[in-house]
Amino acid sequence: MIIGAGLTGVASAADVLVTSNISTSTTWTANNTYNLQQQIYVLPGATLTIEAGTVVASDTNIGGSLAVCRGAQIFVQGTSAKPVIMTSKADVATWVGGDPKTGTWREAANEWGNLTIMGDAYISENAIGTNTSVPNAANVGNMEGLVAGPTTDQYGGGNDDDDSGSISYLSLRYGGKVVGLGNELNGLSLGGLGRATDINYVEIMNNVDDGIEIWGGTVNLKHFSIWNVGDDSFDVDQGWRGKAQFGLIVQGYSVNASQGSGVGDNCFETDGAEQSDYQPVTTATIYNCTVIGQPIDGDQGTAWRDNARVQYRNCTFMELGEELVKFDNVDGDGGNGYGFGGTLSWANTWATAYNAAPALPNDFTTGTYAVNYAAQSSGNLAEISDSVFYNNFFGNAYTQATTVGVFAGARNNVTAASSPIVSLTRGAPVVKGGKTMVQVLTLDPRPANDAVASIAAAPNDGFFTPASYRGAFDPACGQTWIDGWTASYAFGFTPTVAGPSFYCTAKVNSKGCTPALSTTGTPQVANCSSEAFNLTASNLIGQKNGQWYYGTTGPLGAAFSGGHLCVKSPIKRLAVQGTGGAGSTCNGVLTTNFNARICGGTDPALTAGKQVWAQAQHRDIPSPGAISLTNGVTFVICP
Repeated sequence: MIIGAGLTGVASAADVLVTSNISTSTTWTANNTYNLQQQIYVLPGATLTIEAGTVVASDTNIGGSLAVCRGAQIFVQGTSAKPVIMTSKADVATWVGGDPKTGTWREAANEWGNLTIMGDAYISENAIGTNTSVPNAANVGNMEGLVAGPTTDQYGGGNDDDDSGSISYLSLRYGGKVVGLGNELNGLSLGGLGRATDINYVEIMNNVDDGIEIWGGTVNLKHFSIWNVGDDSFDVDQGWRGKAQFGLIVQGYSVNASQGSGVGDNCFETDGAEQSDYQPVTTATIYNCTVIGQPIDGDQGTAWRDNARVQYRNCTFMELGEELVKFDNVDGDGGNGYGFGGTLSWANTWATAYNAAPALPNDFTTGTYAVNYAAQSSGNLAEISDSVFYNNFFGNAYTQATTVGVFAGARNNVTAASSPIVSLTRGAPVVKGGKTMVQVLTLDPRPANDAVASIAAAPNDGFFTPASYRGAFDPACGQTWIDGWTASYAFGFTPTVAGPSFYCTAKVNSKGCTPALSTTGTPQVANCSSEAFNLTASNLIGQKNGQWYYGTTGPLGAAFSGGHLCVKSPIKRLAVQGTGGAGSTCNGVLTTNFNARICGGTDPALTAGKQVWAQAQHRDIPSPGAISLTNGVTFVICP
């Protein structure tokens, strides 16, 4: 790696030119910007750690990309306050003062490569002549879009517990560099990853090909946002046996090119295996997705091929251009579809219980069916249930869905008369790639009307979060999980919605200063041990101890010791140490990470959906025995 001149506008960070593969464990830090000059590989045995707040910005159009080989690991350590951004220099040029939480959306993609991660779990792939239809640790695939050759570009194996690292708060923008016709890079490519790999909070904005594509493996994903990609938003193949929850898909276009290479295609595209009788076969469960299509010229909500078996539950599908359920049967590469080689027919896949699939000669020879296909634990192999459909006006939007029983009473699906999200605005129609597009300009995706409550919820199985609503966002939470760190937020598509609010009146302290409250972060029970929600009181006197009052029963404005108490009894107290100078000026600060309290287990009242009222109290020196109270803040704890 070569350190060059600073990247203009990115907090004066040094521009590190990444020119060679990573063969020893390496950490990329937030005080640098990393510029991928070619396809860069993290080689087997090496680990790449990317600290929170790091920007990876490659020279536009030179083809820089990042690929993690089998036997290597990547740890993307972003937070909601300091996400990791992977993008192009052309995107960075639109940021205000180098701040990645600003910027301007452009009709663009293909400006750099992508992030590809390759693992060691089972896959089903027939393009390599030595592969077999029986699950075999020797079965491998060659990763799409990579050019170095089999030593670095292959994925697959026999370890469903493969751990290729973790991703947290990663925004991938303007990628998908085309290697050749039909050989394009997806926003995030995952090949043969195991269930020990952790992917949580990831966004793809404006990719030329698919948003997320998964080939085989057992990897699970949580909190993913996919906008304006040029092909399928969420695409799976080669026997993916995983789980996904809390996904936002917004169809659109990235560049003015044909559908599939710039204009969005299917929202979900699910292929079972390369050759539909190969094992393993895609068998997955997807909960709580909000899917917003293109109503005039978009494609399918869900497309099904090659014996894929997927459960969609507690989802919202709205403004689709074509069918909710599309029976594609085969993927067009010469394979066979449903019913081939003793597999279930299309109709029977929807009618067969998750644990009643017929045994095949090429089924797994190790373990048990329940272990190898653990992503499903109830219901039928294929289903859409407890979901809401809205403004899907295509003539055949529900024809196939009706045929396979999506509208049977036991499925608890709703065709809504009112919008299932809070708000949506679109731009004027434009023609891109021969298709009429109406771009989403602003979106508040929180549930409304029929989406606010579901009949059932995801199981509490260690991965899924039991969420009794439809779609990707909690209606009880004042903020959304895309707020603050995504490109959709930076570009103004998803502006900040209601968060913590302030009330009550602070008491002026003896120096004539009014204590003030502020907050950063999101109160939440997920990741709350690593994601801070800071309550800060400033304009206090000196470096003195203080404490936070909080309660869950409501606000109060009664007088207290000459000040103003804002928290209703019973009041709980949280003591903290203040910072600041001597007691002669109003420079004291009192800060606490309230998420540590939520996660600490000492207060069982602090659960998801609970509203909290809080204020700070501090000693008012040099007036012995006197105290001052800040104003109050109220917030809702998110999942």
